[in-house]
Amino acid sequence: MQIHQWRQYSPGAMPDRGLYSFDNEHDACGVGLVADLSNKPTHKIVEMGMTGLKRLTHQGAVGSDPETGDGAGLLLSMPDEFFRRELGCELPETGRYGVAMIFGAVGEEAAIDKIVSSENARVIKWRTVPVRPEKIGKNAGRNCPFIRQLFIGGEAFESREILERKLFVIRRLIEKAIPDCYICSCSSRSIVYKGLLLAGQVEKFYVDLASKHFKSTLALVHQRYSTNTFPTWELAHPFRYLAHNGEINTLRGNLNQLRGREPHLASELMGGDLKKILPLVRNGQSDSACLDNMFELLVACGRDLRHSILMLIPQAWGEKYYMGRDVRAFFEYHSALMEPWDGPAAVAFSDGVNAGAVLDRNGLRPARYTLGSDNIFVLSSETGVLDISADKVVKKGRLRPGEIIYCDMENHRLVYDGEIKNLAARSRPYRRWVDENKISMHGLFSVLSASDLSQNLFNEQRLFGYSREDIDVIIAPMAANGKEALGSMGNDAALAVLSDQPQLLFNYFKQLFAQVTNPPIDPIREELVMSLTTYIGNHANILNESPEHARLIKLPRPVLTDGEIDGLRNIKFADFKSRALPMAFGVTDEQGSLEKALEKLAVSAIEAVKSGCRILILSDRDLGENSVPIPSLLATVTVNKALNEAGLRPEVGLIIQSGEVREIMHFALLLGFGATAVNPYLALASVSALVENGRIDVDKITATGNYIKAVDKGLLKVISKMGISTLRSYRSAQIFEAVGLSSEFVSKYFPGAVSRIGGIGIAEVASEARARYHAAQEKSELLAFGGQYRYRKSGEQHLWTPESLSAFRQAVQLNNPAKYREYAKLIDDQSKRLCTLRGLFELAPAVSIPLDEVESAESIIRRFVSGAMSLGSLSPEAHETIAVAMNRLGAMSNCG
Repeated sequence: MQIHQWRQYSPGAMPDRGLYSFDNEHDACGVGLVADLSNKPTHKIVEMGMTGLKRLTHQGAVGSDPETGDGAGLLLSMPDEFFRRELGCELPETGRYGVAMIFGAVGEEAAIDKIVSSENARVIKWRTVPVRPEKIGKNAGRNCPFIRQLFIGGEAFESREILERKLFVIRRLIEKAIPDCYICSCSSRSIVYKGLLLAGQVEKFYVDLASKHFKSTLALVHQRYSTNTFPTWELAHPFRYLAHNGEINTLRGNLNQLRGREPHLASELMGGDLKKILPLVRNGQSDSACLDNMFELLVACGRDLRHSILMLIPQAWGEKYYMGRDVRAFFEYHSALMEPWDGPAAVAFSDGVNAGAVLDRNGLRPARYTLGSDNIFVLSSETGVLDISADKVVKKGRLRPGEIIYCDMENHRLVYDGEIKNLAARSRPYRRWVDENKISMHGLFSVLSASDLSQNLFNEQRLFGYSREDIDVIIAPMAANGKEALGSMGNDAALAVLSDQPQLLFNYFKQLFAQVTNPPIDPIREELVMSLTTYIGNHANILNESPEHARLIKLPRPVLTDGEIDGLRNIKFADFKSRALPMAFGVTDEQGSLEKALEKLAVSAIEAVKSGCRILILSDRDLGENSVPIPSLLATVTVNKALNEAGLRPEVGLIIQSGEVREIMHFALLLGFGATAVNPYLALASVSALVENGRIDVDKITATGNYIKAVDKGLLKVISKMGISTLRSYRSAQIFEAVGLSSEFVSKYFPGAVSRIGGIGIAEVASEARARYHAAQEKSELLAFGGQYRYRKSGEQHLWTPESLSAFRQAVQLNNPAKYREYAKLIDDQSKRLCTLRGLFELAPAVSIPLDEVESAESIIRRFVSGAMSLGSLSPEAHETIAVAMNRLGAMSNCG
C-alpha cells in the first residue's frame, strides 16, 4: 500500500518559534562510493553499494522512534535494462530519455505534463515506485511521500548533454510551480533512491533494488546523521550530484554572494533557459543541498565534474605551498570567480557516468579508498565497508587535505590528484591571464606608511566614543606587540542594551560559533590553510571564463593605511574609478534625520556605481560642523543591501573609512556584513600619537605595522571560531546575533541576522550617536575612563563589584556564612545594577494548585479536544499527545 500523506518540514511549513530557527540546523554523516572501472553495469555493484551503506549505519542516528533513521540512500547509474523490462512500453534509445524520481505532487500530473511539453520534451509514462512502508519506522511511514517516476522523452534534442541541461530546467520549473513536490533526481544518466530510512531499510523499502535486472556501474551512498534538526525525506542524501559528510560553515556568505551574482549570470550553453531556473537555491534547504545546486549549475554550463568541484572546494594555495605555477594560477584565477564553500567536508560526486571524491582544505573528515584487482574502486568515510582480501588489493590510501580522486569510467582508469589539477590548470591559459591582468599600483601594499597626527585628535576621539581604556587596553598593546592584549575569560560588564553609557552599534552584536559536528579550527596550527586575501573588481558572471575575469585589484589584507586608501582614491585606471561618500546626518532631525541620511547614502551609492565607479569609499572623516557620523556598520549594511537589490554589488569594492573602528570585532562585523576593506584612520592616528608621546618604544612605521598585524591575527582567530578559513568566504556571511536590537530595526537594516530578543531601534541609535557628538563639543582635557574591562565607579556597570568581591573573599577565607549570604544577595539582586538578561526576571514563589483547579483544567482540555475533533483539525500525533496529557491530569486528580 502506498502512503500518500507527506508532511514537509521546511521554513515554510515549520516556521521559526521562540528560540528555534531552522537556519541553525547541521549534520554530519557517512559517505561512500563503489565503482567498477570496467564500466560494465551489474547488479553486484548495487549490492556492494547497499552492503557498504549498511556498514555505515553507526554514522547515522535515530530519534524517539528507533526504526526511523535520519536518512539514507543511493545514487546509481541509469538502470536501462530494468526500466525497459518494467515499463511495458518502448523507451527511446539510451541517452534519449530521462527519469524524474518524485516525492509528492499528488494531483499535479497535468501541470507537470504541461511543463514538460513546454520545454519541447514529452511525457512517456508515470510509474508508481513499489515500496514496502511496513519495513520502515513508524515516524518515517507516517511522513512517507507518494513516490513515482516520470519518464521523459528527449528525442527532439541533438545530444545527451543538451537533454541533460533541459532536464535540469524542467526540474527547476516543476519545483517553482509546485511547492509540494520534491524531485530527488531528474536525469538521463543517474537516479537516486533515498528516504527517511535507516541504512538497512533502503533495500527492504525499495522493491526495485532487489531485482537482478537492476544494474549499475557505480553506487554513491550516504547515511545521514542530522544534528539538532528534523530529519526529512527530502534532506536525505545523495542529492542530484553529490553526497556530503560535514558542514558548509560559509553557507550564508556563499548564498548572499550568489544572490548578488544571479542577475548577471549568462551562459551560451544555457541561453534563455538560465533565467528560468533562477533563483538557483530553494528556501529551506540544507547546506549540502545548496552546494549540490551550485555544483549542478556549473556542470550544466559546461564545466566538467572535476573543474566544478575544484572551484567550489579548492585546496589551500598560499605562497608557503609547493605547487606548479600553472596549478597555482588556476586556483588564483578561480578565487576571483568563486569564494570557497568552506567547512569540514568529504564530498563524493557523480553524474551517473563518472565519479570522484574530494576533501576540503583542512582535511577534518576522513576519506579512505581501495582499488581491487577486479577494477572495483571503493571509497568511504572509513575502511572495512566492503570485504576485500589483501591479495586482491592493488592500491589503497586516503585523501589528504585538498586532495581529489576521480574514476574515469569511460576510459577505465583511476585518476589521481596531480594529474587532475595539472590537466585543469592547462585547459586554459590561466597563468597568462593572471599575469597579464594584474593591476599593479606602485607603493600600494608594498611600503607601509604611518598616519599623520591630527590637530583635532582629542576631539575626534571623543566624537567617536574613545575612552582611556580603548587607548591603554586595546590599541597600545596591539601597536607595541603586534597582538591583542590577554585578558581573563568571561565578561561581567552590562549588555549594551542595559548599559547606562552611550554604546557603539558594534556592541549590540555577538558572533555565532561552530558547534557539535562543525568544529572551530585553530588559526595558529591551521595558519597554512587560512587567508585574508580579497579582491576589488570581481566579475559577477562566474559561468564564463575570460582574461577580463583576472583584471582585479588584489588586497592581501583587509586593513588599509591612510596612504593605501589615498592610492585607491586616486587610482588611474579608467575601469576602477572611485568615489567617496560621506557618512553623516544632522545634529537635529530638522537638519537631517539618520533614516533620511541612510536613504540618501543608498541612492548616492547606486548613482555612483551606475556612473562607472567600482570603488566606493564610505567616509566619516572631516565631516564639518553640525554633522554627526553615521555608525559605520549601519552605513555599510545600508549600502551593501541597496547595491544588492539594484543588482550592482559583485563588481564594487566597498571601502569603509571610519574613526570609530578600533577593536578586532569592529573589523569582523564590517567585513561580515559586506565591506571589502577598512581604513581605521583614527585608530592609526592614535597609534602615531602613542609613539610621539613616548608611550610605545618603537617608531611609527613599526607601531602601525604591529597594529595591522594584530588586527590580521585577530580576524583569523574570529573567523576560525566558525570553522571558516578564508576572508572571501567570511565576507557577507552575516553570522552574527543581535542582542538588544528591535526586530523591526534588524529586519530592515540587518536582514538575515539572528535577533532573539528585542530592544532599541533607529531612534535610539541616532540618539547615542548625537550624544557622542555633543560630548565632543564640551571642554575637557581627559577622555572618559570607560570601565568596560576594569571596574570604575563612574564607568560601566559590572556584576563583580568591590563589594561583591570583598564579601566573596571573606566568605571563602573565613568560612563565614553571613558573608556568603551577603555576597549571594549582591549577585542575585540585579534590580539596581542591571547587567544581564536574567537580571530582568523576577522569580515567583512556587504555588500549589488546588484539586478543583486540576479538575477544571482537565475539563477545559476535554472540551477543546471534542471541539477540535468535530472540526477535523487535529493530527493523529496531537490526539496521542493530548490523550497522554489527560491521563496525567486524571492521575493527579485521583491522587488528590
